[in-house]
Amino acid sequence: MGNAIHSVSEHVSYIATENTWIESKAIQQLQITANLPNMVSVVGMPDLHPGRGYPIGAAFFSAQRFYPALVGNDIGCGMSLFQSNIKIAKLNLDKFEKQLLTLSDVASQEWLDEHVPNSMKTHNFVASLSSIGGGNHFAEFQAVDKVLDNERFEQSGLNKKQLLLLVHSGSRGLGQSILRKHIEVHNHDGLEAASKEAEAYLQAHQEALRFAELNRQLIGRRMLQQVKATGDMAIDINHNLVEPYTFNGIDGWLHRKGATPSDRGMVVIPGSRGDYSYLVVPQASEVSLNSLAHGAGRKWMRTECKGRLSHRYTPLQLSRTDLGSRVICANKQLIYEEAPQSYKSIDTVIDSMVEAGLINVIARLKPVLTYKTSGACA
Repeated sequence: MGNAIHSVSEHVSYIATENTWIESKAIQQLQITANLPNMVSVVGMPDLHPGRGYPIGAAFFSAQRFYPALVGNDIGCGMSLFQSNIKIAKLNLDKFEKQLLTLSDVASQEWLDEHVPNSMKTHNFVASLSSIGGGNHFAEFQAVDKVLDNERFEQSGLNKKQLLLLVHSGSRGLGQSILRKHIEVHNHDGLEAASKEAEAYLQAHQEALRFAELNRQLIGRRMLQQVKATGDMAIDINHNLVEPYTFNGIDGWLHRKGATPSDRGMVVIPGSRGDYSYLVVPQASEVSLNSLAHGAGRKWMRTECKGRLSHRYTPLQLSRTDLGSRVICANKQLIYEEAPQSYKSIDTVIDSMVEAGLINVIARLKPVLTYKTSGACA
């Protein structure tokens, strides 16, 4: 496993090569989290970066109790990959961009009535379904740039002559409402796993997971319809959740906060909007608590980005990337916050996981067009 596994203390470690930027504050947050009652093991991924009190890009294992605050307010946030029928050789990028520029951030009531399952039509957050949201969420059309493992790529069923669509979103306001309700009563304290309060949270948590999965499915459908295309979901994975888990013979609870499961098959690890993404086959390992990075990870705080970049780039310039791809993001603050420069290099993140023996890379994916928002983030 080379030198990619770094032990901070008996119960804290992180995964990174010497070329991977890991902020000291993020490691401090790992250590603070490890001191929570009943916490057994904490592992930072190569995309580790500081969050609001708790690090992002990490997995946490506890016994007897679990911590909703570690999962956060976007329960079920994750990624779906769709194989489209859009032929790359025939793609007119100007026309493609114009089609997507007219896509609204929120679906019409008529569209929702037609596409939302009957069981969800009276849900309190139904209006959010098929919407991407703000922050680092996106929908990105991608092309297969390079296949590194032909056998596994053939097994994936993906077609390198047609565009892929990667959707990153979650449970929207539903997850936020669940966390807020928990915090109002329990602050950031955990829940005893056998308690009625834990049972109630887990029921709401499972609802949010299903909501997030449906949301990504509907985002994909609406995006493809907008460009008069069709497609099928090939991968769907959640990276903000808590679930039962056994570690070193101990039964307990595995929390993932911005961490991709490594025990559910093939996944995509995306870079920033101006960088490559990678299709990989995970190797499940307790070293990483069966978890992987979920992206490149932030290098700069959001509040820093506009000040660092606005004197060098206009929003229009940031809508065109060095890889020749385009970005639709009419929110001028967000396009600076999500600029490629504000993220780590995805290659260092991937290299860290390869060196640690956690993944085999199948293919490199190149961004073609990324959709963030057509206006202010809903």
